[in-house]
Amino acid sequence: MGFQQFLGNPTTVERLRESVQHNRIPQALILAGPRGAGKYTLALMFARLINCLDPKESNGLPDYCGVCRNCERIGQAADLDASITAAVSARDDLRETDKRETRILIQPHPDVLIVPPDPPQNLIKIGQVRQVIHNAYYRQPVEARRSIFIITSSSFMKEAANSLLKVLEEPPPNCTLILLSENPAEMLPTIRSRTMLFLLNAVPIDTLEQLLSDRRPDLKGPRRALVARLAEGAVGRALGFDIDSYLASRNDALIILRSALRNPDFSTLFRATETYRGGADGQEKTLNLLRATNKLVEDLLLLVAGTPQLIRNPDIVQELTQLASEVNSQGNALDWIDNAAQALAKVEEGMRRNLLRSLSLDAMALTFERA
Repeated sequence: MGFQQFLGNPTTVERLRESVQHNRIPQALILAGPRGAGKYTLALMFARLINCLDPKESNGLPDYCGVCRNCERIGQAADLDASITAAVSARDDLRETDKRETRILIQPHPDVLIVPPDPPQNLIKIGQVRQVIHNAYYRQPVEARRSIFIITSSSFMKEAANSLLKVLEEPPPNCTLILLSENPAEMLPTIRSRTMLFLLNAVPIDTLEQLLSDRRPDLKGPRRALVARLAEGAVGRALGFDIDSYLASRNDALIILRSALRNPDFSTLFRATETYRGGADGQEKTLNLLRATNKLVEDLLLLVAGTPQLIRNPDIVQELTQLASEVNSQGNALDWIDNAAQALAKVEEGMRRNLLRSLSLDAMALTFERA
């Protein structure tokens, strides 16, 4: 157990460990990096290091033991998705009047509070921030050195973000607030200015390939190389990547692009988009298709720009090169790609308004054709 299990970003990890070594633990910090970069994993490791009852040392820096009471209890929240599902299920069992007042919070340890986005809007809400404020000011840590608050998203409701400033402007001396963010720029400047920023950068592709070779023996050769590129330097994303689902979505995305750039075969297009219907499964399937299409459009941009070595789908480089040639033949290739990206964004917006997905995808394909 310990920080040796965290792959990549040694400088950021060392800075966090040194803050504990020199007893200069930040009262508020932002861990920023792409989805799957390990922000949540590192936040839990840091919480365990701060509150470990039997700290160790590795590479000349403090490390947590992983087996003491505090380490074990904090580690119980390692599977964030499972914890959120359990909390949502418990809320659903409440009376209707109680449901409206109950916010999703995860507390694996009396002095560690984890705040995920509250469904269905998936935003950090005012009730969650009020609980953070209450615990920070009115509850002293009882089993830990410091109270830890981990807010797992930077997507706040406006009044929730404003309320959080109270803790940041007048932080209690015995607590640390950790904000996780894929894009710190979406936070209020007043929040960013009162926190220390720690960045998690992308892990190199060859390092990810080696990790996948060790931990995902089901991925062989070209598939492993493909996942390493599609993960965009994020370890968690690479380890959990569903390659079969992606390839199925990519196949439909290619049908849409072919229909737009070549002699349209609308029967093939309609057969593909007809399968994207309502319900939770349909929503996930549509999101997967949009992500796959986005990646293909990005690859077309890289090919048009003359940087084929950067594409994320090298296993279909010949077809992508042909499609890029057809994009160039449309006139202004960059305008076509920009219009395609806007069409994808409109489908995502339509999903939030419950528009019929199959028709939205057909309209998107026609927009591609006219671009």
